[in-house]
Amino acid sequence: MKATTHTKAVRRLKIVEGQIRGLQNMLAQDAYCIDIIHQSLAVKSALSEIEDLILENHLKTHVIEQMTSGKAAKAITEILAVHKLSKKK
Repeated sequence: MKATTHTKAVRRLKIVEGQIRGLQNMLAQDAYCIDIIHQSLAVKSALSEIEDLILENHLKTHVIEQMTSGKAAKAITEILAVHKLSKKK
């Protein structure tokens, strides 16, 4: 993974970690259900952004390498597997 992508991903994961702690505190304090759901949706969105960042990095680095080194089938299989998983939300 490129250093800049790695740094961005780690920073975003730390933000998600804080959001999760916030969710735990909201539950402990018996916060309003809709507020908890809003926070949960924010966490999902943040995780999705991290996935997008890492997928973009993968396409720009590993997939290009695989395609140019005769491993196109592996690249296609991996991308399709991730795509299928993402549809199971």
